[in-house]
Amino acid sequence: MLDLLVRNAALPDGRTGMSIAVQDGRIAEVTAGLAAPAHETLDADGLLVAPHFVDPHFHMDATLSYGLPRINQSGTLLEGIALWGELKPLLKAEALIERARAYCDWAVAKGLLAIRSHVDTSDPSLLAVDALLEVKRLVAPYLDLQLVAFPQDGVLRSPGGVDNLKRALDKGVDVVGGIPHFERTMADGAASVKLLCEIAAERGLAVDMHCDESDDPLSRHIETLAFEARRLGLQGQVTGSHCTSMHSMDNYYVSKLLPLIAESGVAVISNPLINITLQGRHDSYPKRRGMTRVPELMAAGVNVAFGHDCVMDPWYGLGSADMLEVAHMGLHVAQMTSQDGIRACFDAVTVNAARVMRLEGHGLEAGCDASFVLLQARDPVEAIRLRATRLKVYRKGRLLAETPAATAALHLPGRGPRTHWMPPRA
Repeated sequence: MLDLLVRNAALPDGRTGMSIAVQDGRIAEVTAGLAAPAHETLDADGLLVAPHFVDPHFHMDATLSYGLPRINQSGTLLEGIALWGELKPLLKAEALIERARAYCDWAVAKGLLAIRSHVDTSDPSLLAVDALLEVKRLVAPYLDLQLVAFPQDGVLRSPGGVDNLKRALDKGVDVVGGIPHFERTMADGAASVKLLCEIAAERGLAVDMHCDESDDPLSRHIETLAFEARRLGLQGQVTGSHCTSMHSMDNYYVSKLLPLIAESGVAVISNPLINITLQGRHDSYPKRRGMTRVPELMAAGVNVAFGHDCVMDPWYGLGSADMLEVAHMGLHVAQMTSQDGIRACFDAVTVNAARVMRLEGHGLEAGCDASFVLLQARDPVEAIRLRATRLKVYRKGRLLAETPAATAALHLPGRGPRTHWMPPRA
C-alpha cells in the first residue's frame, strides 16, 4: 500500500490528470490516472503540483532585523552595509536564532524548503556563523539550509578576513563566498576571486560570490570568476550572484562575456526584488533597472536562478519568503512576459535554483524526494500571476503546512457567490 497518492494533478511541464505515488518519502511513480490503495489520497482537482521552491541566495543572519538599530533612509546598498556594521556589535545569538527560525517557519508555509544563506564572517567572534550553524541543525528535519562563508567587509579589505573565513569553513560552513567589488581596488578584487576559488578547490567546496553588485559597467569580476572556475576545474560548482553591473555594460563587451560564462559552467543568480530596489539609486532619469541580463544569459546556456536576498533587514523592509513574488518581479523587470518567459521564471525559483544548490532528489520524477507543493493555480503562469496560495506543502511525503484556498465572497445580483481569480474551466 502506498503512503500517499496524489490524483488528478497538473504538472509544470503541461501534463494534466497525473497521479503521483509516494512510498517511503520518495516518488515511486508519476503516471496518468493511477488507481492504487494508499494510506492517504489527495485529489488535486486539476491544480498544479510543483517541486518545492528553492531560494539560492539569502542573508538569514540579518533577516527580520528591520529597524535595528535604525532604518536605511537612503535605500542604498552602501548605507545598508554601513547599517549592518552598526548592528553587528549589538547582535545576540539567541535573538538571531529566533529571527532565523521564524523566517524558516514563513518559508515552509510558502513551500520554500531549501535556502542557501550567506553568513557574515567579518566579525572575528563568528557569532553569526555559530548561530546559523545551530539554526541549520534545528531546521534540518524540514528545511535544507546551506551556508556560505561571506566576508561582507571584503576578505582582503578587513583585518583577519582570510583567517576568519577559513575558521568558518572549519566549523562546517558549506560554500566559499566573496565580494570582490567591495575590495579597495579592482586589482584587490581580482586577487580575492583567485584566492577564494583556490581555497574552495583545495577543500572541495563550491563557490558563491557576490559579483559586481554595482551600477559601474567597469566592475567586471564575473570575467575573473569564470576564468578561475575553468582554471581550477570547478565547472558546475561556481555561482556569480547579482552581476548587476552587466545591465550597464556595453553590448560589445557582453557579447564576449556571455560565452565565457557559459563555457566556464558558472551559474548566475539574480535577485529581482533587491536589485531593482538598490541599483540605479545614483541615477536621475532615465533610471537603470539594474538587474542583470537574465534572458540573454539563459539564451547563452547559463543556468540562471532567482533569489530573494533580503527580507526585512538593513537593505529591504518588505518580503514574506514568497518565491513566486520574486519570480513575478523578475519577469517584469526582465520583460519576460511571453508564455515561455514566464515559465522560465518559474523554473528560476524551482529547478534552476535546485541545480545551483546541487540538491539531490529535487523534482517530480520517480526516485525524487516526495517534496512538493499543491498550488491554487492550474499552471506555472497562473501560479506566478496569482502568487498562488500554497494549499499543501509536503517534504519527503510528510505534510508540513497547509493554507485554506483564497476565495472572496461576492454579493452581486445575478452572479455566483464566490470568486478565486481563476478563469472558468473550459
